[in-house]
Amino acid sequence: REAIRPLIDDPAVDLSASELAARANLSLRSFERHFPAQTGLSFRAWRQQAKLMKAVEWLSQGLSVGEVSDRLGYEGPSAFVASFKKSFGVTPGRYFGD
Repeated sequence: REAIRPLIDDPAVDLSASELAARANLSLRSFERHFPAQTGLSFRAWRQQAKLMKAVEWLSQGLSVGEVSDRLGYEGPSAFVASFKKSFGVTPGRYFGD
């Protein structure tokens, strides 16, 4: 868990699976095998979910879609909105009842 703490705190931090494996004293192969066993998700899927959960937190605090998109490293607000809608079934505005 401590190996991925930076991603829990800020899902946009630029750490690869290889870097996280090294932090956990695991080979990349072992990391990729153990991660889904511990979380139920691949590393990529977990990271996407972590970003979306942080997005919900930030949006609920009043940050704009553009700010959230930038902070999480999306190519732009439209890419963020598309990802959000794919996961939650609605856009961020509808999710928060705008």
